[in-house]
Amino acid sequence: MSESLTPPLSTPTPAAAGPQDSAVMNTYSRLDVTFSHGQGLQMWDLKGRRYLDALAGIAVNTLGHGHPQLVKALQDQVAKMIHCCNYYHVQTQEQLAAKLVALSGMSNVFFCSTGLEANEAALKLARKFGSKKGIERPEIVVYEKSFHGRSIATLSATGNEKIQVGFGPLVEGFIRVPINSLQALQEATHNNPNVVAVFLEAIQGEGGINVMDLEYLRQVRTLCDERDWLFMIDEVQCGMGRTGKWFAHQWAGILPDVMPLAKGLGSGVPVGAVVAGPKAAHIFEPGNHGSTFGGNPLAMRAGIETIAIMERDHLIDNAAKMGAYLKASLERELAGVAGFVQVKGKGLMIGVELDRPCSALMGLALDAGLLLSVTADCIVRLVPALIIEASHCDEIVATLVPLIKKFLKPT
Repeated sequence: MSESLTPPLSTPTPAAAGPQDSAVMNTYSRLDVTFSHGQGLQMWDLKGRRYLDALAGIAVNTLGHGHPQLVKALQDQVAKMIHCCNYYHVQTQEQLAAKLVALSGMSNVFFCSTGLEANEAALKLARKFGSKKGIERPEIVVYEKSFHGRSIATLSATGNEKIQVGFGPLVEGFIRVPINSLQALQEATHNNPNVVAVFLEAIQGEGGINVMDLEYLRQVRTLCDERDWLFMIDEVQCGMGRTGKWFAHQWAGILPDVMPLAKGLGSGVPVGAVVAGPKAAHIFEPGNHGSTFGGNPLAMRAGIETIAIMERDHLIDNAAKMGAYLKASLERELAGVAGFVQVKGKGLMIGVELDRPCSALMGLALDAGLLLSVTADCIVRLVPALIIEASHCDEIVATLVPLIKKFLKPT
């Protein structure tokens, strides 16, 4: 997993347009940097400056940048076939689906291109499940601080009023509850015959790296079984080995009925999936759902190779080991610092919680050569590639801790 300390490319190509004259729609508050290339956990901007990537494209680049085996496989696939529509059988779909079924203990897979699409499909599955039971207005339990996407349906399921403003009327049919409270879930659904599913993230990402209690996950599984609901777990950000198991819910020793995946599944190539167990696997019938790009040969090859490399290089064990090391190092160095609250998360999904909004730390870290994000206003999020080594963790700590201390220091 070692990487070169020198940039693999020589002279960067200047950007054609700067931030002020960009033709790209203004939907992101971008930092003032443009990257030209990356290698492992390193990235270089157009001026040749090096950065340590502790964000991995927001938990997407499982294998880091420019992984030689992945690059070779994708080059081979591009030469053979990039896209084939779903009128026909796609061999690599069958291969990746079989692998995900084996890893998850579930039974069938639908492929799409993004986490949003995977979550949208899960919501449709739940509604169709209710319809087949004769429920005219199905309702789905969702959670405070959750994030499931930005389509109208997934935005409605999301528990963030800030990003919902201006997009009403929202889709109806959602019941919102706080995390980790079985009593709240029971009270919110008491004597409601329209409930068809519970939909949650095993670890909330955008909501602030909020971890679902393992016992709570077991309780919800039991409740869903008792009431004939679907248990749907969004593993888009916390899945694919990030927490030290293939899927974060596996720490609780349970099986969901529906599991959306995306982000790290293709190591940067857009690919999403809905993995379903026996209760949900045959709800959809031909014509009920589809995706033009879903399951295309290039995306499937990316997923197959990502999993193969993860298994060969024991990257799940590495995620658990390096995540624990990084978390402990941050806790040690920040202990007793006024304004520091806690380090939370699991594996390589880590949040450093402060007692105040800290979005400024994204820019400060960038200036210091470190890529990270701030989510839920006061959580510094670290989701590096699973190939991370101890030296990278040490560099993250050595760069980030002084920035946090300076940020929190009274003026």
